[in-house]
Amino acid sequence: MRQVHEQLRTALDVAKEAVEAGSATEALARDLRLFCWGFCVSLDGHHNSEDGGLFPLILAARPDLAPVIANLTQDHSMIAHLIAGVERTLTSGADQAELVRHLDGIESVMETHFGYEERQLLAILDGIVPADAAPTAMFGPLAGD
Repeated sequence: MRQVHEQLRTALDVAKEAVEAGSATEALARDLRLFCWGFCVSLDGHHNSEDGGLFPLILAARPDLAPVIANLTQDHSMIAHLIAGVERTLTSGADQAELVRHLDGIESVMETHFGYEERQLLAILDGIVPADAAPTAMFGPLAGD
């Protein structure tokens, strides 16, 4: 989980650096879409894998963690909404400042979410996730198999 979170932080940093260093050239616009879409797809994939794979395993083994999982799932929904804002910004041709604001918003929620998730779940994952579970099924496309 921590490894995926670090990869997502790095991907966000790369996307923000590309936006902040950018100009209005057509080539840059393509690069920004690539970096931002790549980050958004990876973050969304991570959360979809947790919602569909990891969280049901945790709830089956530890029903007492239902409030934690509910909070994390709510965060995922909020982050998905923020990702949709980035996607709208990318397709509307909005300026750099607006795109940076959207990425800053995602970063703020993402950091709070990752910290909470790690504090609440890291200590229990080894006892819950089967050794033969596909990492991508639990943690998304950046986990690798």
